[in-house]
Amino acid sequence: RRIVVSRGRLRRLLWILLTLSAVGLILWQCAELLMNYYSASVSVTVQFQKLPFPAVTICNINPYKYSAMKEYLSELDKETKKALETFYGFSEGKSKVRRSVGEWNSTRSVFFQQIPLLKVEDFSRTATDLHSGQKRKIEGSVFHKDSSIVNSGDSNDIIGFQLCDANNSSECALYTFSSGVNAIQEWYKLHYMNIMAQIPLETKEKLSYSADDLLLTCFFDGLSCDKRHFTRFHHPLHGNCYTFNSGENGTILSTSTGGSEYGLQVVLYIDEADYNPFLVTSTGAKIIVHDQNEYPFIEDIGTEIETAAATSIGMHFTRSRKLSKPYSDCTETGADIPVENLYNKSYSLQICLHSCFQKAMVDSCGCAQYAQPLPAGAEYCNYKKNPNWMYCYYRLHEKFVKEQLGCQQICKDACSFKEWALTTSIAQWPSTVSEDWMLRVLSWDKGQKLNKKLNKTDLANLMVFYKDLNERFISENPANTLVILLSNFGGQLGLWMSCSVVCVIEIVEVFFIDSLSIVMRRQWQKAKKWWNDRKQAGPGKPLQAGDVERQGHDNPVCIDEDLPTFNTALRLPLPQDSPLPRTPPPNYSTLQLETAFTEQLPDTLELGRH
Repeated sequence: RRIVVSRGRLRRLLWILLTLSAVGLILWQCAELLMNYYSASVSVTVQFQKLPFPAVTICNINPYKYSAMKEYLSELDKETKKALETFYGFSEGKSKVRRSVGEWNSTRSVFFQQIPLLKVEDFSRTATDLHSGQKRKIEGSVFHKDSSIVNSGDSNDIIGFQLCDANNSSECALYTFSSGVNAIQEWYKLHYMNIMAQIPLETKEKLSYSADDLLLTCFFDGLSCDKRHFTRFHHPLHGNCYTFNSGENGTILSTSTGGSEYGLQVVLYIDEADYNPFLVTSTGAKIIVHDQNEYPFIEDIGTEIETAAATSIGMHFTRSRKLSKPYSDCTETGADIPVENLYNKSYSLQICLHSCFQKAMVDSCGCAQYAQPLPAGAEYCNYKKNPNWMYCYYRLHEKFVKEQLGCQQICKDACSFKEWALTTSIAQWPSTVSEDWMLRVLSWDKGQKLNKKLNKTDLANLMVFYKDLNERFISENPANTLVILLSNFGGQLGLWMSCSVVCVIEIVEVFFIDSLSIVMRRQWQKAKKWWNDRKQAGPGKPLQAGDVERQGHDNPVCIDEDLPTFNTALRLPLPQDSPLPRTPPPNYSTLQLETAFTEQLPDTLELGRH
């Protein structure tokens, strides 16, 4: 059977398909616009202007004078030397034949009782205690602190230490290292922090370096400066540190010229001879460039400068501004982060992470870790009050690194921050030809005798300056606004359906306003008709079918007050109880002919005779 489709139907079908396709495409484009509404564009602005000089914090790599700390570290240093002598044959800087562990003094050291040093053979589950010489079975987990294992003694020897839960001796963890140097240094730092946590802050500030000890000369912007331009603050791991241009007195220095001659120039006295040989293995100082409202995280992002060298650090200044929610997951002030700020500085991601870990440390271990500020009501961990703190700390730190504490999920980036990009260059200082007279003059400035001049390995020359005065401002701006969204929507309508704002208004008027008015008018007419019928019937009298008032120009079917159109009137049904409407007869009197002439013309008479 052949199906015949008329051209009209085919055209209507194609028109419907094209209309639906255009509508679908418009809806898809609008959905894409809405999904990408909260997107941002990045703009970079460069301005040449006078720049505020940042705060520069300087710390000696050795936190405390070793000569002043021997009183507190004498027992620990003695046990460390014994461990080195037993395992490596080391004694007072001379290499000797290794002693067996049985030759060690049988007196049990408190340091090895708390954290025993072990020698693991061939990754087996058996280890030898370096102090007692006894073999023990390794219980619990084994953690390798380095990815590659480098043997330190015999071909199969690995050095590490074991930490156990004081409340449950079966809960232990063995930490191994790539070499015995790393293992002994980590073992030493744990005992060192335990000792320092019990020393009052005032005493530790006296044991560390003063401004007169650290600073020899100072120049800024071509003018001389001194220790009055530096502010001291005590860092748990780096001792007394000094910040230039800290802004504590309300004044922030600025510079109007770039170049090394117009920045900060200082000569530092390092005093390598008074370094702790087990705590630090490098010589020099650490510096960090930061904003006056930021905390200097020396241990995380500090830059090391070496002795007997001139270190030049050129800076480029950049300010960044990100949009907060819903554009990005950053915070303006950190007030919406459920972590207490322990550093009394403006919010940053590092402050949040360190504060979060310290809070978890207090909650889990009952004490605070020494390297971070104290929360309210907490105390630093030590063996006497918290014998289990080391095992708890290592377990907690392992969870922190694996992002199992939730700190990385809670803490967010700051929306606004300042950054100084550093470029470092190093040159030999002082030169061979100028070494003699410079060291003599610096020795005189230091107040020492000329026959005891300073050694160049005790000095470090530092220069911090702006390479240029171009301030780079990186900002995020909303890529879409309500006006842009409506413009894009109108553009899509105009492209695919040739619609404009007037067209949209007419569509809204036809489909919504007119439809609503028709429905409301219909309901109003029904209510009005019901009320009129009730009035005509009288109170208490039921309505009769014959009482319906005829409306609509002699046709009772038309109940609308408006006149029907011609086509509608043709389709109206005739009433059953009324005679057919008839057209009135014409008025024939109008068809009578009346002449305006009183007499008949002659030519008409002649025509009538024929």
